[in-house]
Amino acid sequence: MSNIITQTIEQISKEKNIDPQVIIDALEDAMVAASRKYYKTNEEINARFDRETGMVEIFAVKRVVEQVENPSLEISLEEAKQIDESLAVDDTVEMPKPMDVLGRIAAQTAKQVILQKVREAERQNIYNEYSEKIGELVNGVIKRFEGPDMIVDIGKTEAMLPLREQSRAETYKQGERVRAVIVKVLPVAKGPQVILSRTDPELLIRLFEMEIPEIYDGTIVVKNAVREPGDRAKIAVASLDRDVDPVGACVGMKGSRINSIIRELRGEKIDIVQWSDDSAQFAANALNPAKISKVLIIDGVEKRMEVIVEEKQQSLAIGKKGQNVRLASKLIGWQIDVKSEEQKKQEVLSVMESLTSSSTSLGELEGISERIVERLREAGIENVERILELGESKLIEIPGVGEKTAAKIMEAARDLFEEVEIEVPEGIDLPTAIEAPGAVQDDAKKPDAGKPAAQEEARDAAPSESGHQGAPQGIPGEPSPAIPEESGLKEDTSGESEGEKGS
Repeated sequence: MSNIITQTIEQISKEKNIDPQVIIDALEDAMVAASRKYYKTNEEINARFDRETGMVEIFAVKRVVEQVENPSLEISLEEAKQIDESLAVDDTVEMPKPMDVLGRIAAQTAKQVILQKVREAERQNIYNEYSEKIGELVNGVIKRFEGPDMIVDIGKTEAMLPLREQSRAETYKQGERVRAVIVKVLPVAKGPQVILSRTDPELLIRLFEMEIPEIYDGTIVVKNAVREPGDRAKIAVASLDRDVDPVGACVGMKGSRINSIIRELRGEKIDIVQWSDDSAQFAANALNPAKISKVLIIDGVEKRMEVIVEEKQQSLAIGKKGQNVRLASKLIGWQIDVKSEEQKKQEVLSVMESLTSSSTSLGELEGISERIVERLREAGIENVERILELGESKLIEIPGVGEKTAAKIMEAARDLFEEVEIEVPEGIDLPTAIEAPGAVQDDAKKPDAGKPAAQEEARDAAPSESGHQGAPQGIPGEPSPAIPEESGLKEDTSGESEGEKGS
């Protein structure tokens, strides 16, 4: 009998890949449960398996005390001495229990406990093994369907391929082979513990590693991958060897390498993008096949950029239902706004008009009488900004305005202008607007030094867009209003106003 029990334990441990000690512990627990059910006592019952004889001993453990208060758990010192003379107070005594009286019900209970313990140990082994394989590619056979979910046999266990992890372009039948990537392993589950996916971008990366030797040996590195399963995917690659073209190596001779991956993904289109440290260049590469005219970094902290394209390239850059720009944005980790050159031009012009219309009325000058304000208007000066353009020397030339009055007007204008906040329309970035055609700035005063391309374009386009180059710095707008000849004022044509010289 002992040989049969020992052989059975060894056989189960090999089949289930379980440590034999786990099965022995389960056997001991099962015998304890069966004994409790039969004896119906409060005694502390334990079991011990003898590996040499193959027998299980059942015994009640009692503590030696001077005076017994709980007979189920305690034994007097006098009785303990009869069992073993060496026993003392607080020692424990094992009181053997007969096993031949347990019966059929107790044996059935023991069997259930053993099976339960073995199943728990098996699940724990599966969890420990596959939790280290998350992200790896596995091959399996579709065993059955449970509603929309597929149960896949992956060898040592069954895995689940849920509906949410299935590509809408794929259909499978029972018995077909399927490749999938492990995305999750549940620690406690009655059914399959391993969750597979056919939609995770990690599947695309693993397929590239299988088909492209340069990726497998580390010559080419996959930086990132994004997918819209069943439709389109983008993958960014970089080469560690300058003599190896990462995109060409992934495509292969006449597309042989990439075509095998496309077939595996049931015709999903794949864009291979060359990775770059420069975010602007990376964005231009990611928006392939569209040709990008310019990339403007709007906010480096929040990672927002604008991509300028030709009118005929805009729809190509955006893609069907915005798919191309959406995938490119996920790939590079930036928010991308695609605009045509005409849209950008109109946007800049609207900002210019908005800034020009934000003029300050002469009536807001503090300490200036209505009579002086009327004289300024007669001289063609309609707003405070024009006063700052002309400067104090030109104000003195206005009839009725002396040196003290001119100085007072300039001081009031400067105080008021410092408090004026120019409001930019919502959705328009002020640095971008200032870099637009018609605005000329020194390098030291650029609002964003990271946009040299946009500012060079602005300088080239300034004469043709605005019609003049003498607009005050920081207040782009229309040409200065004409000054009547009878006022005695002469229009400043030097390209720099007195107010600017003073600043």
